[in-house]
Amino acid sequence: MAALFITHITAGSLALISGFIALYATKGAPLHRRIGLVFVYSMLTMCAGGTVLAIVRNSAPAINIPAALITASLVITALTTVRPPTRASRWLNLGATVATLSVGLINIRYAFDAFSNGGSRDGMPAFPFVLFGSVGLLATAGDVRIMRSGPLRGARRVARHLWRMSFALLIAALSFFIGQAKVIPKPIRIMPLLVLPLVAVIVTMLYWLWRVRIRQSLRGITLTRVSANTMEAS
Repeated sequence: MAALFITHITAGSLALISGFIALYATKGAPLHRRIGLVFVYSMLTMCAGGTVLAIVRNSAPAINIPAALITASLVITALTTVRPPTRASRWLNLGATVATLSVGLINIRYAFDAFSNGGSRDGMPAFPFVLFGSVGLLATAGDVRIMRSGPLRGARRVARHLWRMSFALLIAALSFFIGQAKVIPKPIRIMPLLVLPLVAVIVTMLYWLWRVRIRQSLRGITLTRVSANTMEAS
């Protein structure tokens, strides 16, 4: 069990380091690709270890198991989004969809229980249940849409990859900087300082999504208008 705990901590630390490097690396560049794979493998290792530890130690399983499942699902589907579709990837995506749907529905139910019980369920606040429930249902909706319309192309494909990888990193950062704040040295255990990495992930994710989707859309609208004006003038 000690070896499993060490593996979980090591994988989590490596996931945070590689995740922040990938977040700020030039997208599509060799560094981004290589460090991105390190992030994927370390995240999956961390999630597997966290799930086993939550079960064996009975350590807040209502939060830790859904967190591990939703994080692993986001990472897997983010990776398969930018890879050529195969039979194996289809099964992986299907399994991830089932996991995210289950996590979403169960956590929404837990959130209602918490709200009806004064804001907590079994000593856990409602916020994590709302977070994982909302993300689970949102991810499931995206998965179902792809199953109906087929693989994404262009900016939509990149955006799906970006938000899922970024949100997986956000969950890992939230689990460490807030969930495990007690292991951080007391002199720097200052709440605004601990929240800063979470804000950095959210702001950077929104920036990349704006750059990939919204700016491209605005550029397309501008080009269309320019073309239309040119045709009218001629």
